[in-house]
Amino acid sequence: MQANARRTVQGELEKALSKIFKKDRIPCIGSGRTDSGVHARGQVAHFRVATDMPPDELMRALNHNIPRDVVVVDARLVPDKFHAQLSARSKIYSYAILNRPYASALERHRCCYFPRKLDIRLMRAEARAFVGKKDFSSFANVDRSRTCGTVRTIKRFQVVRSGDMIRIVVEADGFLYKMVRNMVGTLLDVASGRFPPGSVKKMLKDRDRRAAGLAAVAQGLCLEQVKY
Repeated sequence: MQANARRTVQGELEKALSKIFKKDRIPCIGSGRTDSGVHARGQVAHFRVATDMPPDELMRALNHNIPRDVVVVDARLVPDKFHAQLSARSKIYSYAILNRPYASALERHRCCYFPRKLDIRLMRAEARAFVGKKDFSSFANVDRSRTCGTVRTIKRFQVVRSGDMIRIVVEADGFLYKMVRNMVGTLLDVASGRFPPGSVKKMLKDRDRRAAGLAAVAQGLCLEQVKY
């Protein structure tokens, strides 16, 4: 459980597991942690316990014992060598931007509201600079708990507009702390005219967090899938 948070998904799962199996604590390891306000449709976690309970029965037991804002959608037996974080090959995140003059009462916790006009073609052109194996120092906030370098490989970076909603989909072999939010925030700055075209390529070359834009708000971000 994160030391600076009152509640986490990990903590709620561990409390439920302790109740189900009558143990003090059963460690639950997730594929990665997310900031407060970030959503997850495809988070994966593993734990080890000696039991004959079938996976579908365990899923029902967990959902009965966790708060309603957390839902287990699948449970499976996995090999002993499986690790939710270390076995991951890539992760897919999406980011939702509501781009119109007025906000949404229903979607306010699930998207970033951005009222100014955005150049979607420029967003797509700038996003191409992110694809490939790059040093993302300019797009990562310092996290002293992680020492795994700043080079990552982005496999795809899509920017799709449907009516008033812009959806960004990013797949990479891994992500740095606040990396997606920083990339999206920078694209918004370029597409709204704060930074000139070609800025993303220069920011990557500078390898300086101060060179890039501010992070986009947390509630627009969602972990969609972890691939193994």
